[in-house]
Amino acid sequence: MTELPRYEYVKLADAIEADIASGKLPQGAALPGERAMTDLYRVSIGTVRRAVVELRKRGLVATLPAKGTYVIGMPETADDSPGESEPKG
Repeated sequence: MTELPRYEYVKLADAIEADIASGKLPQGAALPGERAMTDLYRVSIGTVRRAVVELRKRGLVATLPAKGTYVIGMPETADDSPGESEPKG
């Protein structure tokens, strides 16, 4: 069975999530504006807007009206299982 193609906005959201995970976009960092992201990633403004919505759904960014979009969280990894790294005592 062949893999289904991913939408452009999902690819963009995944790329930004990777930047957040790598520390390139640390918590509290502002994402570039919509117009800047269209030039940076060479996608339409609609794709940028849908990618930002996707990142908000993932809990990675928050948008403040007239202020911008900021990184608020880090992607969860499989190693983030609760209780395993906590000391016993």
